[in-house]
Formats: sequence, C-alpha cells, structure tokens
Amino acid sequence: MTGILIADDEPLSRRLLQASLVRWGYEVEVAKDGEEALDVLLRDTAPRLAVLDWVMPRLDGLEVCRRARARAGAPYSYLLLLTSKEASSDVVAGLAAGADDYLRKPFDAEELRARLRTGERILNLQAELLAAQDALRVQATRDGLTGLYNRRAVLERLDQEMARARREGAELSVLLLDVDHFKRVNDQYGHQAGDEVLRELAARLGSVLRTYDAFGRYGGEELIAILPGCGNAASVLVADRMRSAAASSPIETRTGAVAVTVSIGAASCRSGQTDAAAIIARADAALYRAKNGGRNRVEADL
Repeated sequence: MTGILIADDEPLSRRLLQASLVRWGYEVEVAKDGEEALDVLLRDTAPRLAVLDWVMPRLDGLEVCRRARARAGAPYSYLLLLTSKEASSDVVAGLAAGADDYLRKPFDAEELRARLRTGERILNLQAELLAAQDALRVQATRDGLTGLYNRRAVLERLDQEMARARREGAELSVLLLDVDHFKRVNDQYGHQAGDEVLRELAARLGSVLRTYDAFGRYGGEELIAILPGCGNAASVLVADRMRSAAASSPIETRTGAVAVTVSIGAASCRSGQTDAAAIIARADAALYRAKNGGRNRVEADL
C-alpha cells in the first residue's frame, strides 16, 4: 500500500480528501499545518506521495516544498500542490519551489487520482533506476565468482585505510592468502569444482572477519584481507582463525568432497610506511615462506 501525506488546515477539506484517498487504497497520514507536514517529509520513512495545500499556518505549501527539497539525501517524495490561485506566475512559483505537480481547487477527484498515479509511475521509475545504479556499483567493485571485492576495489580500500592509519597513528595489517595445491583441485575435480571451492572458501574465511575489514580476490586463487586497527600479534591470530576455518571440513562440490588448506602471509604497517605496494610485498614474502615451510600455516613479516 502506497503511503501518502495530506496537509491541509481546513478540517472539512482534509476529511473529504482523506476519505477519497483511503477509498483509492492509499495509506494516509495527516498534517494540520506546514510544520507538521515538513516534519513528516523529513523522516527517513517519509510517504512517497504528498498533497499539500498552498495556504497553511506556520509554513505554507511553497516553503514546505523548498525545505523538503533542500535536505541533502532525504527520501524523494512526489509533491502535489493544491491551491485556488489561478495566475500562471503562481504555477511557476510552485514548481520552482520544488513541487512536482499543481492542481487548482476545487479539484476534480478523478483528475487528482490520475495525477497521483502519474506520480507513482515516476517514483517507480526512479526506484528502478536507483536499483540499477546500485547493481552496477556492486558489479564494478565485486568479483563475479566469489562476491568479494575485486582487485581494484580492495586495493583502493587499502589506500584509504593506510591514509587513515597515517592520520590517526593507528595500526593496520594485510593478509595474503593462497589456496594450497589449487592446480591439483582443478586437475582432479575440474574447473567447475575449483570455482565451487573458491566460493565456499570466500564465505568461510569472510565469516572470521569483522564487518569493517576488507576482503577481496587478489588474483586467481589468491585472496587479500585488510585489517584496520590490527597490529602484528592480532593479525596473526586472525590469520590462524582463517587458516583453521579453511581446513575445518572438506568442501562439497558436484564432483565430490574436496579437502583444502590455505597458506597465509601477514604484514603490519611499519612506522612511516606510506606505500601500499611495500606492505603487500612484505605479506607476499611471508606467504612465500609459509608455502615453503609446508603449507597450511601462517607466517608474519614482523
């Protein structure tokens, strides 16, 4: 049910309008003056449609429109002004104040209904556009297989977190993870099973991390985790929990259960370090030692 606000200081006009809107299937919220109307429109749960009388106490309809439109990031409501004013300059003033439509009083009920349906169509188109923009934003930053950040996006997060760590004098660590003997998985079970293994590993390993950590696919079977506020000791603990999560049980695929382990290299920002590439190189060197040391282990560059 679509929510709609009506704002009118005349009780009889307000009741008649409310009765029509309820009959048409709207969920109606009532305001008796402009200030009440503005309070409703500035809520995060504001109705998507509003019918505002032009002349009201405290704030008139034009001022309500102006202030509602002036709030950055406020939910968009389709605003329709009702007025007995007839001059074309009044129409211009109403639209310039932020109204989407304009209807003269006394209004024809069916015309009002048709104009509200037009408002609903516009709002639905806007919602579809925003959903499409969100989907494109996700597509641009996420790895298509695992759903993790892609390489570009996770490296951007690393740059941001390093800048924050420098400003605030905070700790920051990076983990590089590599699936042990992943080529054997692909050779023995097939590339589709390999994809299933990577997807499940991404879910298992990500469940260990905090909501504000960043986790991404660095390339192939390599993953990268960025841990704000973590120093050497804490990062090694996190890395070992991730290693344990990976090895906790075989991963079920369409071609059979696959037991996998990961090797992890950890590195923390050193005092004065400003280069993201440098901390990644140190984590990579630690990862190399973990793999040479027998795999399924954590090594740290301290």
